[in-house]
Amino acid sequence: MEPEQEAQLIKDHMAGQVPAIRRQGRGCLARLFFKLLAVAVFGAAALYAVMAIGAPWAFHIGGRWTPLLTWHGYGQLVTRNGINYPLYVQFFPSSHFSKLHLQGLRPTGGVQGTGWICTSPGTTQYVTVSGTIYGGWRSTDGSLMTLRVLERDRIYINVGQNYGFFDLTGRWQDQKLVMDERGDEGEVGHPFRSGLRIDHASITLDWGSYSDFKHLCATATKAQ
Repeated sequence: MEPEQEAQLIKDHMAGQVPAIRRQGRGCLARLFFKLLAVAVFGAAALYAVMAIGAPWAFHIGGRWTPLLTWHGYGQLVTRNGINYPLYVQFFPSSHFSKLHLQGLRPTGGVQGTGWICTSPGTTQYVTVSGTIYGGWRSTDGSLMTLRVLERDRIYINVGQNYGFFDLTGRWQDQKLVMDERGDEGEVGHPFRSGLRIDHASITLDWGSYSDFKHLCATATKAQ
């Protein structure tokens, strides 16, 4: 066989193998994708099953169907001095909550999440929220709820800082969460590092987006 013919045979053989290799690679990627998809679907189904048994209220928060197990809303936090601080919160079920009864109601679940408080027009402070739901089971309708609003840095590194916080207590009234901070009447709080202190304040949280909150913050006025 001539060298040219041998070289051509080798070239044709290699050219014929490349598509097969590529097809095999695509097949492996497809199988991996479907395996990952199956794991994700199974994990979501397992989570939904656990929540349906242990915390069915998580699917009906604030008078709404919440399939993502998350509620978010905003409102005007009004202090006894008439100062307004727009507040945005988003929270989801948590396994950590108070085990004590409140106002004769037993705790039925916990929540945790994040939020923002508008300290001046266009200026916001990042916070985290955690709390307990009392008396709600299949939904939060009419249930009692507590929230602790705690100031945080966006990147949280605990080096012993004394973070400010305040506590809110209230009830779900249809799709609104009506809460107040009673200050000297029982709640314990701590001033924020900026000097912000929330005392004897009230708020009505409505379902809404972060964009709604940002618009409210941009136009907020602090009236003494």
